[in-house]
Amino acid sequence: MFKNQPKGLIPAALSNMGERFGYYIMNAVLVLFLCSKFGLKEETSAIIYSCFYAGIYVLSLVGGLIADKTRNYKGTIITGLCIMTAGYILLSFPIFATAENQTWLLTLTCGALFLIAFGNGLFKGNLQAIVGQLYDNPRYASQRDSGFQIFYVFINIGGLIAPFVAPLLRSWWLGENGLIYNASLPALCHEYLSVTDNMDTQNLNNLYALITEVGGNASTEISAFCTKYLDVFNTGIHYSFIASVSAMIISLIIFILTKKQLPSPAQKEKGETVNYTAEEKKQMATEIKQRMYALFAVLGIAIFFWFSFHQNGTSLSLFARDFVKTDSVQPEIWQALNPFFVIVLTPVVMWVFSSLSRRGKEISTPRKIAIGMGLAGLAYLFLAVFSLLEGYPSAETFKSLAPAVAEGMKTGPWVLFVLYFFLTVAELFISPLGLSFVSKVAPKHLQGLCQGLWLGATAVGNLLLWIGPLIYNACPIWVAWTVFLSVCLVSMGIMYSMVGWLERVTK
Repeated sequence: MFKNQPKGLIPAALSNMGERFGYYIMNAVLVLFLCSKFGLKEETSAIIYSCFYAGIYVLSLVGGLIADKTRNYKGTIITGLCIMTAGYILLSFPIFATAENQTWLLTLTCGALFLIAFGNGLFKGNLQAIVGQLYDNPRYASQRDSGFQIFYVFINIGGLIAPFVAPLLRSWWLGENGLIYNASLPALCHEYLSVTDNMDTQNLNNLYALITEVGGNASTEISAFCTKYLDVFNTGIHYSFIASVSAMIISLIIFILTKKQLPSPAQKEKGETVNYTAEEKKQMATEIKQRMYALFAVLGIAIFFWFSFHQNGTSLSLFARDFVKTDSVQPEIWQALNPFFVIVLTPVVMWVFSSLSRRGKEISTPRKIAIGMGLAGLAYLFLAVFSLLEGYPSAETFKSLAPAVAEGMKTGPWVLFVLYFFLTVAELFISPLGLSFVSKVAPKHLQGLCQGLWLGATAVGNLLLWIGPLIYNACPIWVAWTVFLSVCLVSMGIMYSMVGWLERVTK
């Protein structure tokens, strides 16, 4: 797996792994945290999440432009890590949200998210550009796809461990205060505190039942209990952001200690001049134009993949909370299935690709991306058919049912295993190979910008993430999964129609 890879790959991957670990701690709980801390509706939390997630990738364009302009990729990466650390420090302060302080506290939280997004924009695309530069050496050029797959595995090692951190710290802190975790209780507590006596009768009965279930006493002052539970519940999550700060610092140390092993884009030597004929200039301009057209074509497909795939942080995370039995496993932890499958399946996928290559049947990167869209479609086809057969209503209707009725309708965790298996295989056909494709077609003087464009396409997809929770709450949930199925199938068809052209451009 590591044979014939440049020595700078592992240090770069380790630095990225630390940063991703810190990021995924926060990302695993963000939507649910915004709901539990501020009492926001899921659709509102999803909009904040979408803007934040999109901001990460939009700001990667800024980071790419800065690094390309200054030719100081490593300095830009270090600055990004420092800014992200500041954002996580702000998130780690456990200030209780009240009606009086909610406006400025939510503003502060969004400000912290902006710092994380901006720092990530300086870090993410530029580190990927440096990894791509490792393979500009002819000695390693043939290992580019496998190198990015290895790089992707390290990202997901951090992503595998991270989703466990926040739920474990939250449960520990609840236990320290004589309480236990319940996913449905924060929303009911916020509702009671906001409307009190005007609370829906069914929801009020559900609140009384859950208070007793988590270790409280429904016959005492309910407002005091709700305030205490929300404070303890969210303080435990705030503590997990301290782990994110530690991860950023570790990533920074790794990068500083190993940066000499990584390439630095060559600065033009003083007095260096190269004269080209008019015909050569025209030919180079045509080639660059073709490469950029190819890049933008693949970016268009990437938008729709990330729109579908990143539902794991919004509607799929809500599905795990609402429709899956989570007696022993908290809903955020199910996000670890994706990085787990990445780590397990990457060697298998690499072996398949390598075997086909040895037999002279190598699959081109554009064709792999088209196949990946089809596999993503299979994941949503499975979930749509399953939800339809189970007769699941909209999430809003489901949550209004009595706890005993809703519990009887919930499915087992096996559904999430199947779903994330297909989504992960799709991801392995698209994400690391998309990075490889970008590094292959990007003009030498625009590598940071082009990696930023790939992340910018991801941003556009992320801006649409709020659509998932909106449909999820308003319609029978199979409708939401069918929307994503349709997006994947259409994208696959368009990608297949462009494969021949893209293969010619990347030769």
